[in-house]
Amino acid sequence: MSFLMAQFYDRFMSKSEDACLRQWRAELLADVRGDVLEVGAGTGANLAAYPRDGVRLTLCEPDEAMRARLVAKRGAENASPRVTDWPAERLGVDDNSQDVVVTTLVCCSVTDLGAALAEFRRVLRPGGRFVFLEHVGAEQGSGRRRVQNVLNPAWRKLAGNCHLNRDTEAAIAAAGFELESVTRASMRKALPFIRPTVRGVARLDPQRGV
Repeated sequence: MSFLMAQFYDRFMSKSEDACLRQWRAELLADVRGDVLEVGAGTGANLAAYPRDGVRLTLCEPDEAMRARLVAKRGAENASPRVTDWPAERLGVDDNSQDVVVTTLVCCSVTDLGAALAEFRRVLRPGGRFVFLEHVGAEQGSGRRRVQNVLNPAWRKLAGNCHLNRDTEAAIAAAGFELESVTRASMRKALPFIRPTVRGVARLDPQRGV
């Protein structure tokens, strides 16, 4: 299944990339600088959106098939980023070592979202930013949320543990981040049950310890 996902992922997402995702990625990543850790880099959809200067980029992708495509794309776009196999819950960098952590369409599929968010807090420097773009659960009580809840068990098996109904925005806040900017929008040209998205920037809440 992992091999098939890697083979078809870019094609599956291409219409949504053209309709909105590519623009959203470019807007979110336009001003990232310093030591940047992208978690769950997939096949490298963000590579072209990073600034060419002032970014020391590390890419994490634990899935072997996805990582092979990431490495190939890295060679085409930018040969410098380091590529690792670290999972979101166990990042191989020091405490307080990163200026920015980036996830795009990742938090839906991590095994333990709470543990992953705790890792992001651990590795970020004081004042560091968590930049995210995620598809999420629809509004509680809505018809779309009910559909997501019904489909979720089967979808997780088909789509690499992707959860249709995660409340990622609430989880980010609960993990001790301050949501600095948040935009909720529909992912155009996507399947109806994966259209709800949230994107934005969060910082560590200065009133809470790591």
